[in-house]
Amino acid sequence: MISRRRLLLGSGAFVLAMSTDNLFARQDFFPLWPDDPPGGGGPKGALRISPNGSWSNIVSPGIQRFQPEVPNGKAVLIAAGGGYRWIGMGREGWPVARWLTSKGFTAYVLSYRLPGEHWQDGNLVSLQDAQRAIRLVRSMERSVHLLGFSAGGHLFGMAAARPEYDSYQPQDALDELVPKVDSVGLIYPVITLEAPYTHTNTHLSLVGNHPSPAEEASWSVQNYVTRAYPPLFMAQAEDDTTSNPENSVIMHDTCRRMGVSVQMIRISKGGHGFGLGKVGTPAAIWDEAYAVWLAARG
Repeated sequence: MISRRRLLLGSGAFVLAMSTDNLFARQDFFPLWPDDPPGGGGPKGALRISPNGSWSNIVSPGIQRFQPEVPNGKAVLIAAGGGYRWIGMGREGWPVARWLTSKGFTAYVLSYRLPGEHWQDGNLVSLQDAQRAIRLVRSMERSVHLLGFSAGGHLFGMAAARPEYDSYQPQDALDELVPKVDSVGLIYPVITLEAPYTHTNTHLSLVGNHPSPAEEASWSVQNYVTRAYPPLFMAQAEDDTTSNPENSVIMHDTCRRMGVSVQMIRISKGGHGFGLGKVGTPAAIWDEAYAVWLAARG
């Protein structure tokens, strides 16, 4: 049974989403946890929303479901980026969900806990939420596909690579489901936390200022890729100074070595955080390529 506190907080997030972006015809909000999230702790007070629609002070993590008028039977779980310091709902989460529903996909937008917001389980909390969200979507949908941006790409890259990893103690029957997915899309993702790619907020949020090489390696997605990794789609701008393009190259080459199906879109110019990309720019090409690719997935 969901606690009244969590239900009210989740409902508040849903109402805020509706008022911020009222172009969706049908929305639902599902809290991830039946009561307090694993480990406890966390921030207090209201959800914080920046002028550009970024979320922080995530008290009640959950998923927002956006349903198309004519569903095609496939569901996409979205994780926006923000260096694990905020979640870019306004620039990535909601616009991408709107676009996916226009294509017939049911979209779920994940609001995940942020490691720096005083949770007792520290840098595990986002992965806990991602695994729980996959299980929740899997319980409602026939197929589950992940689409992550920047730090959200790191989060979903890791979740897809480690479905057997128990990041938290089982809470209820939902946790009997193995959080496997049918495909993964990673858009300008952070993949590695190892040197020389240590300048990102993702690195700082997950391993701090003076981590050991072993700590950096333990949070680097490429180190967990096996032949069982789901089919992968990637898009990356060559002029990205936040997530060095080598991140995507490392992931692409690792998947190829492991025999994992991978398609990578190289974008000449777009920087970082372009979301769907401005119409008429090189960054606006990846979405249609992804839609075609996703249509061929199970």
